[in-house]
Amino acid sequence: MDNQNAYLEIRGATGGDEAKLWGADLLRMYIRFAQKKGWKVQQIAELTIRISGPGVFDNLKNESGVHRVQRVPVTEKRGRIHTSTATVVVLPEIKENDVQINPNDLEWSFTTGGGHGGQNVNKVATAVRLVHKPTGTVVEAREERFQEQNRQIALSLLRSRLWERQEAEKMRTVAGYRSAIGRGMRSEKIRTYNFPQDRVTDHRIGKNWGKLDTIIDGDLDKIIELTKNVQ
Repeated sequence: MDNQNAYLEIRGATGGDEAKLWGADLLRMYIRFAQKKGWKVQQIAELTIRISGPGVFDNLKNESGVHRVQRVPVTEKRGRIHTSTATVVVLPEIKENDVQINPNDLEWSFTTGGGHGGQNVNKVATAVRLVHKPTGTVVEAREERFQEQNRQIALSLLRSRLWERQEAEKMRTVAGYRSAIGRGMRSEKIRTYNFPQDRVTDHRIGKNWGKLDTIIDGDLDKIIELTKNVQ
């Protein structure tokens, strides 16, 4: 498979602090999976990563959707099981020619960064926040040491976000439309991670797996192999 670049974001967690923890756990799961596959992972923002390597988007595109967790949170003092959700979104990196962006539609702002790079990283305005004014789309890139690197990353992520909007619009307006490179966006619940029962359920294919802890640690091959062609 060809080398592919994709952005993976964790969005819209519901359930308070536990949902935020769950979002972080999901991101770690995908980072571990990518590392096991030998893919390159680059942190873009707190809950956004860029993954590159052979077949990245083909393997991960169907991970987009709502991921539900059922477990006793570390903050729960009465031992009650809570249900929380987080939305995973996987977007292909879009070529500059494929999505045109008018520079006049962009609003840039810069703050001190929070990523790697030594002592100067918090003294220089390297972090980038970019607003696409016509759509209100906001992206951030703050992990690189130099502002220009973060600017280029933000533009690339914005192109992917705008592609996502275009794909969603096509689905709304063209009956039965399916993108040639995959749906990419899903709003429905696709998977449940039930810790008390040590079980992961994929609702699209109706299959369960045990050994949940190893799955959360990045052992996703068996699940992704069965679900990567789900329509």
